[in-house]
Amino acid sequence: MLKKIGFNKKLLAIALLSLGLGACSSTDEEDEATKVAELTEINAVFEADVLWESSVGNGVSDYFSRIQPSVAYGKLYTASREGDVIAFGLEKGDELWSTDLSDLKGERGFFDSRQSALLNGGPITGIKKIFIGSENGDVFALDAETGKLDWQGKVKGEVIAAPAIDAGILVVNTASGVIKAFNASNGQDEWQIEQEVPALTLRGVSAPAISSGGVVVGSADGTLSVYILENGQQGWTAEVGEATGSTQLERVIDLDSAPLIFGDKVYSISVRGNLTAVDLRTGRMIWERKYSSYRQLSISGNTIFLTDIKGHIYAVDRQNGFEKWSQLSLTNRGVTGPAVAGNYIVVGDFEGYLHFIDQTTGNIVARHEVDSSGLNIAPTVHDDIIYAQSRNGDLQAIKIP
Repeated sequence: MLKKIGFNKKLLAIALLSLGLGACSSTDEEDEATKVAELTEINAVFEADVLWESSVGNGVSDYFSRIQPSVAYGKLYTASREGDVIAFGLEKGDELWSTDLSDLKGERGFFDSRQSALLNGGPITGIKKIFIGSENGDVFALDAETGKLDWQGKVKGEVIAAPAIDAGILVVNTASGVIKAFNASNGQDEWQIEQEVPALTLRGVSAPAISSGGVVVGSADGTLSVYILENGQQGWTAEVGEATGSTQLERVIDLDSAPLIFGDKVYSISVRGNLTAVDLRTGRMIWERKYSSYRQLSISGNTIFLTDIKGHIYAVDRQNGFEKWSQLSLTNRGVTGPAVAGNYIVVGDFEGYLHFIDQTTGNIVARHEVDSSGLNIAPTVHDDIIYAQSRNGDLQAIKIP
């Protein structure tokens, strides 16, 4: 999770994040701060209805990854870190096509070991294509119907967050601070900007969000900025993170959660600092509240849902930032960001459980185990179906009750 100190590939460092950002003064307090909550019995109001199951290669294993299934054009698209990009039918989960991005030229022999494509950011969909990035700085565009490679681009730095697409332009943010725009149809370079990256950052970057001709991106220095989609010209910048510690680790303030645009406001959260509401047009801060997270934000009606760095889940009024409820029983369980699913929000944890939480009360009302390898990314929800992919690549489609 931490960059530039030698062990930046393994997600195991997420545990160090909680310890490093909230270190205690005594051994007993440290043990208490990092203690993993045990699951307790709940009065389940329903059981999960699994419609179908399938597999996505070897998944992402123990690596940091934000690969997340995407639904479009009547199909579910997802990937493995090694290079499998697969399209599934929504009704039965049948595999419609599969493309191996680790061997695009088909040159790997039977006895040759597989060289991982290191896929990470995506996949996303648009203009009948599938877009996904890699830690090698590759950006791939595949035909959504056949899986055939349409074009391949290059960007300076690792792509470890999903790209964004609008008006025929694909925007990619990288761990090196480079933001690059491509013509989504043919891969032609459109523009590129470079942001400064602090000496010590978390292993994660903000996925871009696009609205009203602007690209909103969070950065490792704790700022939220907007760029003109057409040419990359910078507009406003707002400070979201708040560096208050005395050491470099304590002053890490990355914005690694994708900005959440809703109407005329954009909501953003720092790994140390604030949850903020910012005017999309001017960048003016409307309100800010003390929450810290690197997970995705979700919104339903007038409520924002978030998971903080300790695995606590909160519901916050989007109009004024006032807290509606908190759910603290999943402490240090590697809880994913929340996904809105009907009357519930759904989060996964490191043991592979999905937890269904009532939107109104914050109570956990059901639980379902997907796979013991764990869930590292929020499930995808589409048309009352939850699609959850485990670290080992197990994929389930679950009907929302």
